[in-house]
Amino acid sequence: MELKWSILIKLLIVQYLSVLCVSQDFDFFYFVQQWPGAYCDTKHTCCYPKTGKPAADFGIHGLWPNYKDGSYPSNCDPDSVFDKSQLSEIMSSLQKDWPSLSCLSSNGNRFWSHEWEKHGTCSESELDQREYFEAALKLKEKVNLLQILKKAEIVPDDGFYSLDSVVEAIKEAVGFTPGIECNKDSAGHSQIYQIFLCVDTSGSEIIECPVLPKGRCASNVQFAKF
Repeated sequence: MELKWSILIKLLIVQYLSVLCVSQDFDFFYFVQQWPGAYCDTKHTCCYPKTGKPAADFGIHGLWPNYKDGSYPSNCDPDSVFDKSQLSEIMSSLQKDWPSLSCLSSNGNRFWSHEWEKHGTCSESELDQREYFEAALKLKEKVNLLQILKKAEIVPDDGFYSLDSVVEAIKEAVGFTPGIECNKDSAGHSQIYQIFLCVDTSGSEIIECPVLPKGRCASNVQFAKF
């Protein structure tokens, strides 16, 4: 009898922890866009999607739940698998605004599946799978980084621009300080790679970042051609 009770209690604990993990709270999202020129201009190779070369524009990398201390939850619900059938009405927008540049060439499903299962499942207390991807697309539409930078005469021409001018251009347009992550190409140039904006837990409103990522950027950064 004691053995049965022990097994039952253990099962209840496992179920409780599972539910707790799925519904765990988070403090904000990082909305991350990446510049394809910098992605492809590293020592690593890049491959265009099967739909062809993406437009010379920032593409979505992800919408990542985060904590104010800089840590983040991940892979919160192993039972919530990526289901592309839920995204049929927004598939063309995903292909345009959230393209995969990893090799081998793909239709994007592997990329989106990774983002949902690692990050999206940790926001299920707020957004279901369809809402998660729609939220990212709406944020991309709301914040046109390329146009913001072009307006400040910061253009992807392989030229170098002060990091402060990049930050200020985005802050002036959006109202909040962005995080800038840089990479280094084979020549050692510090390049604009990813731009982080912080978003509230509803996935809709941009907010001031509680913590900014460490971007490893030089004081002058290259805006690579694509």
